[in-house]
Amino acid sequence: MQCFLEEADKKQEEDSRVRNWVSDIREAVYEAEDIIDMFILNAQLLRTYSFPERAFKKLTNRYKVGKKVEAIQFGTSMSRSAQMLQDLRRSTPHAEEHVVVGLEKEADELVEQLIRGGDQRRRVISLVGMGGIGKTTLARKVYAHTEVSQRFPDCRAWAYVCTSTKEQVEMVEKLQEHELGDFLHGHLKDNRYLIVLDDVWSPADWSCLAKVSSDNPDCLGNVFPDGGKGSRILLTTRHKDVALQADARSVPQEMKMLSKQESWDLFRRKAFLDHVEEDRYPPDLAKLGREMVDKCNGLPLAIVVLGGLLSRNMSHTEWRKVHDNMSAYLAKEGSQTGVMTVLNLSYIDLPSYLKPCFLHLSLFPEDYVISTRKLFLLWIAEGFVLLEQAGQQSMKVTVEVYLNELVNRNLIQVVRMSVNARVVKCRVHDLVRELAIRKAKEQIFFGTHDIADPLSSSTSNSSKCRRQSIYSGMERYASVEHSTPYLRSLLFSKLGRETCRISQLDFIGKVLRVLDLEGVKVESLPSIVGKLIHLRYLGLRRTGLKLLPLSIGNLRSLQALDVKNLKQVPNVIWKIQNMRHLYMEGQEDDIPLQIDTLENLQVLSGITFKQWIQNNSSMLTCLWKLKLEGKCELVEGVEFSNSIAKLRSLKSLYLKTSDESSISYLAMDSCLYLSKLEIKGYMQKLPATFQFPPNLSQLTLEACRLDCDPMPILEKLPNLLTLRLRAKSYLGEEMHVFANGFPQLKVLQLFELSNVINLHIEKGAMPWLMQLQCPFLTRIFGVDKLPNLVEVKLHNDVGSKMPFFYCIVIVFNELPISQMSLVLG
Repeated sequence: MQCFLEEADKKQEEDSRVRNWVSDIREAVYEAEDIIDMFILNAQLLRTYSFPERAFKKLTNRYKVGKKVEAIQFGTSMSRSAQMLQDLRRSTPHAEEHVVVGLEKEADELVEQLIRGGDQRRRVISLVGMGGIGKTTLARKVYAHTEVSQRFPDCRAWAYVCTSTKEQVEMVEKLQEHELGDFLHGHLKDNRYLIVLDDVWSPADWSCLAKVSSDNPDCLGNVFPDGGKGSRILLTTRHKDVALQADARSVPQEMKMLSKQESWDLFRRKAFLDHVEEDRYPPDLAKLGREMVDKCNGLPLAIVVLGGLLSRNMSHTEWRKVHDNMSAYLAKEGSQTGVMTVLNLSYIDLPSYLKPCFLHLSLFPEDYVISTRKLFLLWIAEGFVLLEQAGQQSMKVTVEVYLNELVNRNLIQVVRMSVNARVVKCRVHDLVRELAIRKAKEQIFFGTHDIADPLSSSTSNSSKCRRQSIYSGMERYASVEHSTPYLRSLLFSKLGRETCRISQLDFIGKVLRVLDLEGVKVESLPSIVGKLIHLRYLGLRRTGLKLLPLSIGNLRSLQALDVKNLKQVPNVIWKIQNMRHLYMEGQEDDIPLQIDTLENLQVLSGITFKQWIQNNSSMLTCLWKLKLEGKCELVEGVEFSNSIAKLRSLKSLYLKTSDESSISYLAMDSCLYLSKLEIKGYMQKLPATFQFPPNLSQLTLEACRLDCDPMPILEKLPNLLTLRLRAKSYLGEEMHVFANGFPQLKVLQLFELSNVINLHIEKGAMPWLMQLQCPFLTRIFGVDKLPNLVEVKLHNDVGSKMPFFYCIVIVFNELPISQMSLVLG
């Protein structure tokens, strides 16, 4: 049935009958899933019965399951109409744009690339951004530009790219002797041409241009010939991967949201029309208008639609009505140009494996900054990634690929990236989130409870609801009688100081898979938690919990436990054989904890040095990330190093010692796969260069209190890409990087090293360094000898003795301004 759902889901946007059919199938899938989960739960309870009773109840339970499965029914009528989607996507270069705001700089840069580029080869220039951000508007503006028309006088063409059906592609492929390719090639080969391909949806669509109309499927030149005359192809897409595939030599131009001022300028020109120049619009409407514009978060299409809607009626009452129900008006305004209609095309284009991940984003509150670490764990626990889908790579790698796909499709906004360009924090645009909410409710995917959220009331008490997300009003929510026996996920977000009593969690269903209580203040977990045999994720951060019940060991399906600052962790974790991610930082009591039975464990964070050394680390064959903390002197150095060396899959290691502890000995040269090492705590001296992991690429030191300059040792690490020396890692005043030192280093961060006065860089050192971060105090000698440096970050340290401007002068005198970005903070 799941396979049927995936196939039919592609067609349900085209026909209401298909949509109803898909809804029936989905309810049947949910019902079957409920029956199976309850059967497993009852089978677990049978273990407490005697053998005769157990045998009899097994038979009766199986009979009941069979009858329930037989009772599942669904309809099977469907039809299709793909023309609607093509009509929605169609664009032309002649549509008039009377009001264009905020694209002047982008248009000038684009015109420059089209008409004055020194490169005479045919190039593909790509505009990338989410739906409604203004890609087509910018392309139209440039296409009609006078200088562009003069540069391409004889051959300019505009084409919108529809998503073709399989049958249409096969029909085109049957053209004899590649007539289409010959026609295009013959017409273009002697001309300097500009072709706009608007709204290319996937890399496959781009590849299809060459595949169906070229003798050589790998060579686009036969279709769009490169005559060395400066021809250009301008491509717009929502998918960054399309741009990268189209021309690897060109950097895609990623469209930005409008600023607050640009958003207001666009809105007032659309809404107030004749009064725009004189600023003679009513102040009460201006106030409402600004509040509505803020909710658009800089998305031009939303602002244009909103302004056009409000321009029809200038009464305060009408504007207040739209203000209070903005999402509903944006959804219905315009059959083909409505904001939700345009954004919905991005959802339709998603492959089946990405749709549940996208819908899941609707569970988070508006403007919520999402930790990708947590998001990955939730997606895995929800079952969005199956082992057979992951193949040879881990589930974490697979969900990260999924996230990056959604980012590249401009459905997720990146808030913060790591040094090695991985997404750490992200968020969802408000209007994209509302699209996700509407789609999720259509599929009974989730319900929300938020007093301030008008979208939360309709499904929050539905008995069919699979997921609940509670934003606020815990007391009110708990006071309502709930009928959600088959709830799979329960998440709490943005609760502030609100306190939750144990009795308020009694409504938790027995087949729950995800329980996230982050931010809910509870003294102890309710007894039912220990009976949730289907539970895969348990999030307990910022709950104030100090103890976990022994019944936590009964959660045989638990894959991720995320808790912090417990008094102690009960020594029953070893029973949870499916555990993959265990976070337990900040233990107060250092009592024994067995974990070496957890053969599937991949991430272990917060175990103490003493607890660690009491386990047989060779049994943890899947462990790739380890964080140890506490008193290190209780552990013998050689024994500890050997225990780390037994971890054949280890890639990331973090050692954090207590203030009174020190790391006396560390040798990890046999850790062949260890690429990331972070040490926070006193070290008598650094290990020798040969004692570091041979493939170490990231190293962070903090509070090590080293007296000797660490650079002569660290600069010999052959594969180091990122080096961070944080507060009190080094107490000296001079640092020296010698010639040929750090042969691959790209990022050097010296943060809060208040004693360091001079950093000397010899010629030939750090040839690939791109980013340098250091205190204002530090005088840097040899910056001009860094050929690939593009960014210098200077941050202020309290107690600086050196004039700020003196430091700036040194940097500017030694580094060519044209190649450097200076960031002051």
